[in-house]
Amino acid sequence: MWQRIQTVFLVLVVVSMIVSLFLPILKVMDGSKEIQLFPLHFSTIEDGQRATLYFPYSLTAILMIAAATIAIMEIRRFDNRITQIKLGTLNSLILAGALGSAVYFLHRFLKNMALVPPACPVLWIMFVGVACNWLAVRFIRRDEKLVRDSDRLR
Repeated sequence: MWQRIQTVFLVLVVVSMIVSLFLPILKVMDGSKEIQLFPLHFSTIEDGQRATLYFPYSLTAILMIAAATIAIMEIRRFDNRITQIKLGTLNSLILAGALGSAVYFLHRFLKNMALVPPACPVLWIMFVGVACNWLAVRFIRRDEKLVRDSDRLR
């Protein structure tokens, strides 16, 4: 299982989703007011009082957890490459949804506050997860093609 490169890519998908789940997407200090946007919630801290809003911001975290879970299921199905390809394709859609929702919430707040978009490491980490999932599906398809070609020669 670990000798296949797609397993390494899928583990990178899981790690990138878990790491980006705990890092802030946006963190802005505006005088005595601090604004934090995490994949799970949006918080404002003003004069020591914290106000947290979970819905609809938790959608990003739900999609990230779903993507990590599907990647783990995909690793465990190493004996059935067709199922792995289907799970990988589904995971690509979920990862794109997670990345899209994070970008949407980020730009919504940047537009309301008239700020310049900062370099967000969370978005880059999530993009690494999307790229690793795409590479894993590509290598799984290559393995399936190799097996089919070898069966045809018999």
